[in-house]
Amino acid sequence: MAFVDTLVEIAPFTVRLRSPLPGLDLHLETFYRGATHAPDGRFHDFDIELLPGRGLRRWWRPQVRFVLDGHEHFLPLPAEQAGPVFEWGLNWAIASQALGYLVMHAAVLARNGRAIMLPGFPGAGKSTLCASLALIEGWQLLSDELAILEPDSGLLLPHPRPISLKNASIEVVRAFPGARLGPVYSDTRKGTVTHAAVPEASLAQARQSARCQWILFPRFVAGQPAAIEEIERAEAFKLIAEQSFNRERMGGTGFDAMMALLGGARCFVASYPSTADGLAVVREICSEA
Repeated sequence: MAFVDTLVEIAPFTVRLRSPLPGLDLHLETFYRGATHAPDGRFHDFDIELLPGRGLRRWWRPQVRFVLDGHEHFLPLPAEQAGPVFEWGLNWAIASQALGYLVMHAAVLARNGRAIMLPGFPGAGKSTLCASLALIEGWQLLSDELAILEPDSGLLLPHPRPISLKNASIEVVRAFPGARLGPVYSDTRKGTVTHAAVPEASLAQARQSARCQWILFPRFVAGQPAAIEEIERAEAFKLIAEQSFNRERMGGTGFDAMMALLGGARCFVASYPSTADGLAVVREICSEA
């Protein structure tokens, strides 16, 4: 069992991660190869420990505890889920503490510096569409879960981390060309889950920010024809506000940043019955640019 003590460079943050739990080193090797470094005293944004459960839980049905900056914020989960716990916990840490950025629950992909943002309502199929755009269409993956907006520049920042997949989407994405999936975890709080690795081309662009040009609220609806509707920015503001983690805490800065984001973008809602139809929807929306 390898003890993990490493710095993980995940733009725009540096994370210190420590854990004695087995399997976490495999997670890092699978998804963060080349992004880890031995601790050397440099500044890090988040200090995360994944620790074993206390008492009998160290041996009987072992658990993992997520500890951020010395504080435990969640109930423990099964120890074999240490990899997903790191991803879920880091999402929470960024959403709750990265007050210098406006953070929203959305996938972000880009081409030639122009980004499409896919806000993430439960069951909408966001991650499957995100994976298909990155792996099939060759879009730069900025982020699957967290849209990170820099208020001063108005740019969406790359935050390339594994694409979170669950349930039926796992086998769909597994069939994509170049898809590289990690272990599959059953009986988690989200059902059956796994992650897909960020494409190498997107990792190579991990410092290239983009300006939001399109906002698409996607919805997977089986058995119905694809439909696209352009909506007013005021309606989009209401929908995005539901997916913003820290806009209210940022006060006027957060409000102004979101208004600027919307001011340069066209906004759409769309439904589609298959991955191929979802890709066709994105092509249609982005064809005029």
